[in-house]
Amino acid sequence: MEESVANPYQKYPVRINSVYNETEDKRLKTFGLSFVNSEDSDYFFSQSFQPGQYALVWIPGYGEIPLGIASAPTEHNKLVFTVNKTGKVTSKLHTLTEGMLIGLRGPLGNGYPWEKLKGKNIFLIGGGCAFSTLRSSIKYLLSPENRQDYNDIWIVHGARTPGMLLYKDNFKEWRKRDDVKVHITVDSTSLATGEYHVGNVPFVLKQELPTVDENSVAIVCGPPMMIKYSIDPLKEKGFLPENVLFSLENKMKCGIGHCGRCSIGKTCICTEGPVFSMAEVNEMPDDY
Repeated sequence: MEESVANPYQKYPVRINSVYNETEDKRLKTFGLSFVNSEDSDYFFSQSFQPGQYALVWIPGYGEIPLGIASAPTEHNKLVFTVNKTGKVTSKLHTLTEGMLIGLRGPLGNGYPWEKLKGKNIFLIGGGCAFSTLRSSIKYLLSPENRQDYNDIWIVHGARTPGMLLYKDNFKEWRKRDDVKVHITVDSTSLATGEYHVGNVPFVLKQELPTVDENSVAIVCGPPMMIKYSIDPLKEKGFLPENVLFSLENKMKCGIGHCGRCSIGKTCICTEGPVFSMAEVNEMPDDY
């Protein structure tokens, strides 16, 4: 029997189960969602959903926006999104409360190549709200069914101040583990504590990361300037261009490659990404 193909425009109704502020400025909120219909949930999680993918979240009358999925497929049908209040749709989403219904389509994009990464050392490096897909990745890697498939795991997370750091409860759990190394850094702090590094993410990469070999992979997701200034420290530490993975999720638009607004040269980010290696990005037009 021929396998059915889902309508890429199909929106699934989802219910908001939880909403809470992630940061002290209240511009980032995390939403916990669940599917209204069990068959929609079964379809979503049967599509080989992988950390690094994204979904389109829709609010009737306002539009839809692409958001990196912050939950992992190992979290048992749970969906989590962290939303930065930046425009009309996100501003409306920030006003919604528990019990309300919105729409969702996905999972979309290619995600990180987890099968190819088995047996490697994984360095997860992120800053700001872009850390959402890295949360998904960490939850996936540290789950009991997956942890033995990967070697050393390092996490570097940066923000402007302690109040802008994300997923504080998760980080408390991760820092207690002896099978993961965690570095948290803030650009500035008045707190007299050794809990954080003080400095930006590229600074911490230079100071704390070991020299690596070809068995090590860096997954980098964050503001464009953070990514730009992280490249040289990663090269200096020995990461090969094909072993540095970026997420270009900020370029996402329609999700199915029809509108053309995410194209960089001949590359359609919606359908071929959002995950690309540094080697692939280096082949893109210079104006990107």
